[in-house]
Amino acid sequence: MQDHHPKELTAFEYLRKILSSPVYDVAVNSDLNYLQRLSAELGNQIWLKREDQQPVKSFKLRGAYNRICQLTEAQLARGVVAASAGNHAQGVAYSAKYKNIRATIVMPSTTPEIKVEAVRNFGGDNVEIVLYGDNFNTANAKAYALAEEHGYIMLPPFDDPDVIAGQGTIGKEILEQNPHIDTLFIAVGGGGLAAGISTYVKTIRPDIRIIAVEAEDSACYTAARGKGAPVDLPSVGIFADGVAVRRVGTEPFRLCQQFVDETITVSTDEICGAIKDIFDDTRTIAEPAGALSVAAIRKYTREKGISGRNIAGILCGANINFHTLRYVSERCELGEQKEAVFAVKIPEEKGAFMRFCRLMGDRAITEFNYRFALENDAHIFVGTRLRYGLPEFQQLTEKLEDEGYEWFDLSNDETAKLHVRYMVGGRPASLPNERIFSFEFPESPGALLRFLETLGEHWNITLFHYRNHGAAEGLVLAGFDIPEPEFERFKEDLNELNYEYTEQTQNPAYRFFLSGCG
Repeated sequence: MQDHHPKELTAFEYLRKILSSPVYDVAVNSDLNYLQRLSAELGNQIWLKREDQQPVKSFKLRGAYNRICQLTEAQLARGVVAASAGNHAQGVAYSAKYKNIRATIVMPSTTPEIKVEAVRNFGGDNVEIVLYGDNFNTANAKAYALAEEHGYIMLPPFDDPDVIAGQGTIGKEILEQNPHIDTLFIAVGGGGLAAGISTYVKTIRPDIRIIAVEAEDSACYTAARGKGAPVDLPSVGIFADGVAVRRVGTEPFRLCQQFVDETITVSTDEICGAIKDIFDDTRTIAEPAGALSVAAIRKYTREKGISGRNIAGILCGANINFHTLRYVSERCELGEQKEAVFAVKIPEEKGAFMRFCRLMGDRAITEFNYRFALENDAHIFVGTRLRYGLPEFQQLTEKLEDEGYEWFDLSNDETAKLHVRYMVGGRPASLPNERIFSFEFPESPGALLRFLETLGEHWNITLFHYRNHGAAEGLVLAGFDIPEPEFERFKEDLNELNYEYTEQTQNPAYRFFLSGCG
């Protein structure tokens, strides 16, 4: 039994909803901070809206509370239900406790305990947590089933006019805090934040340019724009989990199509660089999704050669798993274009290392991996700090070529950065049937055992590297000895496993460092 909003609201109807929203019962009018260091570096006036200052460390509280406040007493008595693995769940829990209503929150069983505990702490006795399924889609289906069974009111995380209006209050605050803003960057997952803010801002100030920002590996709004309607992505990246949405919301898409001027995507490394940018200026640690707008500001201003603008972004959340920081620290300088990693083949002879290091000059070496593999050639994995950005790396590689070195850039090779850099040092003498696959591996009890029972009992595993950076899913690189006639049977086992995978057998980093035929 659900309540819907079949009528499409006009911009002015949204304006009324935003202006009359009671979000300040629970939310704060968050600061708009000037980022002095980043502004000086980029030659623009950069401002950051600090939604990490909300009681639940994210903007999601606004939309959840506004939706609950629109319910009748009879609806409130029925209770509410929501599905979320993160910030929306915390916003609903906080709101339910404040309004003293019952809330059921369905979270995937893979949700890190720190997030489950946060929801429990915010909601107290008003909230029941149901752990169900391995991902958001299954949890969301369970939430709808509970709504039908018990008559609960469903609280969507983004595809709802009242939720959108709650998020739109951020746009009202930005215009009040700095009326000189001329460009605004907004992160997009399901689209509720961008829809609410852009509708308000463009209605009041149509001259302000609004740019939607997505993670490269979960760009559901970009995909929808290409098709003219929301579509399902075949897969989404797991690093920026706050925007890891397969399908943009129908109502957010309609509004963004009207009020968003353009879109930009950012890479994982660029997001890591933005987390560091935010920390350097504010001493605040943003979650990956929360840093999207700053990542885009750096990328956009450099690519477009923009200067002298008044630009704002939104730090939309700071609920970061502490262990993710290890991964961020490894990747941030790549994102800022202050580090490069590359592979080089040098002669396996006395003095070769010394000659190579002399060629590097006074550049700082951040990483140097090597192990003897072949009698004639040595393959090394090198990281170097760049004081002057990518032009410096180009000068270095030109010197490598002039000296006759064979090299290739690994700075944008995810397999190299996630796995191979930690495995440099061993090659099989002969393994002609080896094939390599990368997997997204759910962090749940029995997941590794299931992997091994499905593949390990039937196939010889020749290589295995597991990597987790604090998300609900880990990353695995695995090799198997698969004679060509048996490959179809192997694919059947892959389909039975039902994990997302990509074959990496032709990946240059694998072939250079780990393959017996590299």
